[in-house]
Amino acid sequence: QVQLVESGGGLVQAGDSLRLSCAASGGTFRYYGMGWFRQAPGRGREFVAGISTIVGSTSYAESVKGRFTISRDNAKNTVYLQMNSLKPEDTAVYYCAADPAGLLNVLTTSREYAYWGQGTQVTVSS
Repeated sequence: QVQLVESGGGLVQAGDSLRLSCAASGGTFRYYGMGWFRQAPGRGREFVAGISTIVGSTSYAESVKGRFTISRDNAKNTVYLQMNSLKPEDTAVYYCAADPAGLLNVLTTSREYAYWGQGTQVTVSS
């Protein structure tokens, strides 16, 4: 059983940056594909970014390409989401997800992930 704990959310102004962290425990982290999703009020959970494990491939939602960067530190069992040039429409609860299926390919849908964190709130004011 994998446990995921997100941190780093907060209230920022448009144009600012934030770095989210997701610490994993209870599993062999380097064998898990990792992803970030977000859910805004009244909307479904949407894919933001993902990273595979063996080759470190990444994938991003079109809305965040060029602004967000996902990375992982297998020695620290942590995945990060660097968010730059934040916009009010980035406001959401951000969730970290993990699944052992993400070895080579990046998992991009919520149903592909077995393990989820509790989420961290990101609010971007205009």
